Amino acid sequence: MKAVFIAFNQALTEAIDTILSRHSIRGYTKWVDVQGRGSHDGDPHLGTHTWPAMNSSILAIIDEKKVEPLLTTLKKLDKKAKLQGLRAFVWNVEGII
Repeated sequence: MKAVFIAFNQALTEAIDTILSRHSIRGYTKWVDVQGRGSHDGDPHLGTHTWPAMNSSILAIIDEKKVEPLLTTLKKLDKKAKLQGLRAFVWNVEGII
């Protein structure tokens, strides 16, 4: 199993939800109103007067075979909406109860 953490501009919420559905990723945890700033480019998303945008994030624990197809689809969305901000990170899951 793999953990996939996705951080994204809230403007992409519907697209992210659709992607998860298309990849049959049903179980996940979502956080809304997440603040952040990209490490290379893009505007901060801090929910302030100066930087009003906000992010959401999702953590999904998925089968390893679903990781690459999911990342491929997320990369396409990121290229299509580059200024919105989208990042995904993957790591191993050592155990589940």
